Amino acid sequence: MLWISRAPTMRRIPLLLLSVLFVAFLFVPPASAHRTQGRVLPAPAASRHKQKPTARATERRRVKSPRISKHGFAHLRPAVFTRSHRVQPKPEATEAETIRNDSANSDASESPKNPPAVEPASLPSTRRLMPSPLRGNYESLVRQNEKTEADSLERIEDDADLDDRIARKMLVPVPVSAQLNVNQNLPENRRYCRPWTARFLSDLARAHAAAFHGPLEVSSAVRTVEYQKQLMKVNGNATAAEGDIASPHLTGATIDIAKNVLSRKEVAWMRAWLLPLQTAGKIDVEEEFKQSCFHITVYKSYIPPAPPRKPAAQAKANQAKTEGSGL
Repeated sequence: MLWISRAPTMRRIPLLLLSVLFVAFLFVPPASAHRTQGRVLPAPAASRHKQKPTARATERRRVKSPRISKHGFAHLRPAVFTRSHRVQPKPEATEAETIRNDSANSDASESPKNPPAVEPASLPSTRRLMPSPLRGNYESLVRQNEKTEADSLERIEDDADLDDRIARKMLVPVPVSAQLNVNQNLPENRRYCRPWTARFLSDLARAHAAAFHGPLEVSSAVRTVEYQKQLMKVNGNATAAEGDIASPHLTGATIDIAKNVLSRKEVAWMRAWLLPLQTAGKIDVEEEFKQSCFHITVYKSYIPPAPPRKPAAQAKANQAKTEGSGL
């Protein structure tokens, strides 16, 4: 210092600057280690291009890195936990809950190890399944011929025979109404059937109209042997006119209900309505698909026999008959 004081004035200034820089280098810490108010100064530009640390590494750094407070004391930052890692203290159970838990534990200990299985509850389904078609077969056709013969029904030979049976009221007109139509292509003299078949048609049309508010259509009724032979030449699905499997239309007891004008719900309803009668032996049904109709043969047993009259009523009826004859 004595040497510096003795130096000329112009040489003294550079030496003072060098002395100040030397003292600053010894006592001032490097910039990378300098911290202010607990915040780390930004890293050099070269380190900014490094890969960013993951969330887990950042969390670990937050837990372990010291923080210098304004008082100069280093404190560890509290660890940050997610909600799934937090342990909530279990609240103390009240007296009522304790009694309830004790009773539940005692009931569980007394209950059997294999409790009875509980049947799952099933809700009623509003969707209805389509009944199976009422298909005919060879045995059904033979049965129809046997039953018509048992009912003493003869096959109608030609138009003359047909007109004679109509005149004697052995055949009655198809009961046409607002609930039952007849195909307009059907000739007038073939719009007839047996009395019990007409009764069946009335019952069927009435029940159908109550369910769907619409009419049914009869596409075929009585036929003659002569007409059936002509039909066999043009219709390969036509049944024979003679033999054990002859068409039951020849007796007037069979009718066809058109199916192509019915909806899917109406077809399902027809199947469900006809099947019990077939099971009871009142009718025989053959559902045809080429002509799209319900081929139905009705038997005499469809109409139950009239109950026998009482003797007094029978005598009174005979007396009225005698007085009416003038004897």
